[in-house]
Amino acid sequence: MIIGCGALGAVQAETLARAGVGRLTLVDRDFVEESNLQRQIMFEEADAALRLPKAVAAANRLRRVNSHVQVDPVVADVNFENVEDLIRGVAVVLDGTDNFETRFLINDAAIKLKVPWIYGAAVGSYGITMTVVPGRTPCLSCVMDVMPAAGSAPTCDTAGVLMPTVSIVASIQAAEAIKLITGKQDKLHGAIISVDVWDFHMSRIDISGLTDRSGCPVCGRGLYEYLRGSGRQVVTTLCGRDAVQIANSRAPEIDFSSLARQLEPLGEVTFNEFLLRFKVDGYDMTIFRDARSIIRGTSDPLVARNLYARYIGV
Repeated sequence: MIIGCGALGAVQAETLARAGVGRLTLVDRDFVEESNLQRQIMFEEADAALRLPKAVAAANRLRRVNSHVQVDPVVADVNFENVEDLIRGVAVVLDGTDNFETRFLINDAAIKLKVPWIYGAAVGSYGITMTVVPGRTPCLSCVMDVMPAAGSAPTCDTAGVLMPTVSIVASIQAAEAIKLITGKQDKLHGAIISVDVWDFHMSRIDISGLTDRSGCPVCGRGLYEYLRGSGRQVVTTLCGRDAVQIANSRAPEIDFSSLARQLEPLGEVTFNEFLLRFKVDGYDMTIFRDARSIIRGTSDPLVARNLYARYIGV
């Protein structure tokens, strides 16, 4: 299963389909836009013109690439209510997502259900990946004990991303998936792998020695807070206002100065000590210190969540 069919997910899916993986399930909540084409290799201008769901457009292409692979597109927002049903029984989950809330959610579900998963992220010229095998390796919560603050990290929309970065990270993820599928766990890299293609720097942090994981809230103590919804975004459509409110129950306070610097090249930004206002593509986003946001210009929760992930980054 590939969760997220954007930049990373596109490379993962095409690589695995061409390798002859028997069945691929593609999960994504978004649709294809022209701005995606720079980095999301499976999509074409025609997909953007039709505004096809990414999972559907990706499945259409993969069936043309290898008709022997069963490809199942799922157009859905992965959340604490459906994530266990989605990944239960799959051989491996690949992370093609664009936000940490979903990654921590996947980590909870994968550890609980004992499903291996492969974390990956790419932004600018930098990328990172690690492979999680429940019961054998550290999990995401072992190495990242708190979710980054909203607006504190760049996203593909605020900082851009170089396609070679995406290709390297997703190719490592796909290689790890093939090892897991073929039962070659002894060949897994057992590390946090990072790469910067601009300065051409690669690093490998060995995590195989982190054998005492009893203090980890997920793989050590089985708390699964994200599966209980304690870290979720609460999305509310504001009646009669063509607006959606998004609140994140665990988000730290936002640094408006830092967020404004990221957003200024993309649209109109103003802020004071209480809130930041960002206007882009006909949408008006008001972001508060506690990471709560009111997004005007849509009443669709999925559109609002996509905008929040693209520009706020959690």
